Amino acid sequence: MFAIYKKELRSYFVNPHGYVFAGIFLVLSSLVFSYTTLLSQSYDTSLYFMVMVFAYTVLIPLLTMRLFTEEKKLRTEQLLLTAPVTITGMVIGKFLAAFTLNLSCTLLSCINFIPLYIIAAAERGSLSYDTTHIGPVTPEIVGCLIGIILIGAAFIAIGTFISSLTENQLAAAIITIAVLISLVAIGLFTSIIDIYWLRMVISWISVLSRFGNFSAGVFDIASLIYFLSLAFVFLFLTVRVYEKRRYN
Repeated sequence: MFAIYKKELRSYFVNPHGYVFAGIFLVLSSLVFSYTTLLSQSYDTSLYFMVMVFAYTVLIPLLTMRLFTEEKKLRTEQLLLTAPVTITGMVIGKFLAAFTLNLSCTLLSCINFIPLYIIAAAERGSLSYDTTHIGPVTPEIVGCLIGIILIGAAFIAIGTFISSLTENQLAAAIITIAVLISLVAIGLFTSIIDIYWLRMVISWISVLSRFGNFSAGVFDIASLIYFLSLAFVFLFLTVRVYEKRRYN
């Protein structure tokens, strides 16, 4: 597994794919942060993270579309299937490589928060009355970061599975985008649904609903289990796809 992980992580930077993803991610996150906080002169970062959740529906497919489709394109898939590594190890290795790159970009984008703390410190220094309420709410930022990292893991697992089903990178990207948008956007319809049980079901599977608790600075165990379970299920399905191919 570790050999596959190193190979995949290295491949992101041998070709431009990794640099393109990192560049788009960091530029987009900086622009979104500027418009939702700095230009609006607000310390509230919830809108920034909410927009980034929607941005993930496009960013993550760019990261995962090549995981298995490229093996088919380069005719190296059979080498993987006959290599002295388990199917589970192969799938997890590829997943962890993509997750590591996404996690690195997410943590690097935290540089965006530095100006908020600098501005808050300057405002506290210029005011004589109690200013303990001025500045970004760190627990909310940490909660949002945890939530968006979990969403990234779940989305990468979904993209990994879809990548294993097709030989075309563009098809893998488009299908993944459609699935991820559905998971995110479905939560927007809860307010217009009158049927209670249906509204509860949609709210339960909605990524936005699950992310809401983290954005409020609450570490939600149920949501943690939900995202980890989502990642586990799609990684398991990917393993089953390749187990079937190996023995056929």
